[in-house]
Amino acid sequence: MAEQRILTEGRNCWRMPRAQRAAFLIDGAAYFAAFAAAAEQAQESIFIVGWDVDSRVRLMPDAEQGALPVELGRFLNTLVSRRRRLQVYILSWDFAMVFALEREPLPMLKLGWWTHRRVHFHLDGQHPVWASHHQKIVVVDDAIAFVGGMDLAIRRWDTPEHNADDRRRVDPRGQPYPPMHDVQMAVDGEAAAALGELVRERWRRATGRHIGTIHRPGSDPWPGFLSPDLENVAVGIARTQPAYNGNPEIREVEALYLDAIAAARRAIYIEAQYFTSTAIAEALEKRLAEARGPEVLLILPRDGAGWLEHNTMTALRARLLRRLRAADRFGRLRVYYPAVLKLGDGCINVHSKILVVDDTLVRVGSSNLSNRSMGLDTECDLAIEAAGDARIGGAIAHFRDRLLGEHLGVASECVAGKVAAEQSLITAVESVTGSERRLDPLDAEVPTWHDRLLFDGKLLDPECPIAPERWIEPYIPEHNRRLGGRRLMRSAIFLLVLVALAAAWRWTPLGSWLDVATLVEGVRPLRDHPVTPLLVIGAYAVGGLVVAPITMLIIATGMAFGPLLGFTYALLGCVVSAALTYSIGAMVGRETMRRLAGRHVSRLSHRLARHGLTAILIVRILPVAPFTIVNIMAGASAVRFRDFILGTFLGMLPGLLAMTLFGDRLQSAIQDPRAESFMILVALVVALVLVMTWLRRRFGKPDAAAARPSAPDKEERAQLPYGKSDASRRRVRGGFL
Repeated sequence: MAEQRILTEGRNCWRMPRAQRAAFLIDGAAYFAAFAAAAEQAQESIFIVGWDVDSRVRLMPDAEQGALPVELGRFLNTLVSRRRRLQVYILSWDFAMVFALEREPLPMLKLGWWTHRRVHFHLDGQHPVWASHHQKIVVVDDAIAFVGGMDLAIRRWDTPEHNADDRRRVDPRGQPYPPMHDVQMAVDGEAAAALGELVRERWRRATGRHIGTIHRPGSDPWPGFLSPDLENVAVGIARTQPAYNGNPEIREVEALYLDAIAAARRAIYIEAQYFTSTAIAEALEKRLAEARGPEVLLILPRDGAGWLEHNTMTALRARLLRRLRAADRFGRLRVYYPAVLKLGDGCINVHSKILVVDDTLVRVGSSNLSNRSMGLDTECDLAIEAAGDARIGGAIAHFRDRLLGEHLGVASECVAGKVAAEQSLITAVESVTGSERRLDPLDAEVPTWHDRLLFDGKLLDPECPIAPERWIEPYIPEHNRRLGGRRLMRSAIFLLVLVALAAAWRWTPLGSWLDVATLVEGVRPLRDHPVTPLLVIGAYAVGGLVVAPITMLIIATGMAFGPLLGFTYALLGCVVSAALTYSIGAMVGRETMRRLAGRHVSRLSHRLARHGLTAILIVRILPVAPFTIVNIMAGASAVRFRDFILGTFLGMLPGLLAMTLFGDRLQSAIQDPRAESFMILVALVVALVLVMTWLRRRFGKPDAAAARPSAPDKEERAQLPYGKSDASRRRVRGGFL
């Protein structure tokens, strides 16, 4: 009986072009070397599309500077200088500010303005709010392409040995980083040409410029040292694309995951950076509940990267793993993390995104097992299916055994022998012992109080676009005023200055002026001066005018003046600064904001005006923009001054208490999470909820006319196609999904 195929064009993949050669590149050293070798042979074009692209990354850290530089920016610059026809196109996600400290400062200068005119760099922000461009694709001359989990960025390079003391594993500042595990896939032929079409379309959408295709590549850039794992195979290209700007929603990645999991007979092998997708968890849960279902092996990182990720994505992961373990009545689930004995308490950072089903299908790509990878971010995965071909099936099994051999510190042949003898992937893994590298069981539990404090996972990890104004309540009838050209120009210049100042505090030496330690040392000599209160409040007023980060000022005030005085000064300073910048917004006016900032800000402005106090309270607690920008928007939206001041006071109160009066207690709660240390935090949360509930009942009731649903206007209808059906439209209009 013929084996049923999994890959289906139009359902779970875009196309299935053929590749004459395909190779799995395990870990950064293999990928970076292959990329450098292919790029060195480029004649006409190199496309680099990524979540992050860093000019400082060393492609071969152990190589000396030779004919070609080893740093990516200089390497590309030298290539185009030598080849008259070569063009390089770099498309990087126009990242959110939360990632600013992880990124290269001023990438537009280092990869754009300061490079050769044929090195084209663009930050791509053509996506819904809170989404990202997460595809990681390189295409050289439309003849070879690389797709997987790795960006050409810092802190990605490592070898399969993952040596604990590898001195080459350092960032541009010379700081070592933990071992990193990731996988990329190389393909050529029609598959590379199809990926060339994909990246050209991304470039067109981002820049408005069309780049022609290469119909007949002049040379073969496939690296001579790279042996293909497969030859003459069909490659499925699966994408995620959110509905945006007239482009339809594409969920091929999700469909491929679900179809592959449903088709598994013996074993499902997964490596993933995150595991928060409810759809994937439900599919695995269903298979585990079957009496004769497949084994499920999950390889995940032990911890999240940093405090924020640990307390959000890692906590959400714990919920789903709890569900899977409850469904595992037949003992076919194992969840591991790779460890290295010499690292002590450290472990290997799993950044790969791999799915292997039996010896039938392999998928390598950029998509995480997260909700956002299913429908919010742009993603690109490659998949190869055996479809009864023993040659392809053997290569898929060998790739899986190589991965397990790396994690267990043994040769792939050892793993293959164990699997063949035991007829069980789990038993084979558990029978390999004694190496410095191993797979340890992942506990992944979080404290009960932590789990209860978390919001719904769909809010922290959304699966489709959510309009930002949905955070704030109902509509208000539009009230427009005509503006003269001169006034509009003056306002435009003013707003541009604000944006420039906000960027300057983050990306120029100006930011060093707000170092907390420096501020504290500068202020302490003035503690007993009679005019100190006026000076501190004046500093907040000036800070608001120049868009200085308010959080830094508050922390410095609390440290310099102690809990009581620090809280008082910070509160007064915030209120004065807010009132001053509110008055500026009132002079600018809402119509100017609408014309200069676009319809999203305009509609947010309407909602601010509708329920002024409630809206201000929400944006203070859940800030959606810098302090100064919110103040100006509130003034421009004609929010009543009384509501604005009261909302600012109440909304900032918990944060001010946390950073001044209770700063030491909160720090203790984070560093030593015992029950008693969290009593003060729980009390603050309860008090905040009570205040919010009271304010909602007291001030948040809309009038009868406002409470009645109304037909969406033309502008609102234009924002609805986040889902295709009427049901999905209603789901988005309802708010949080």
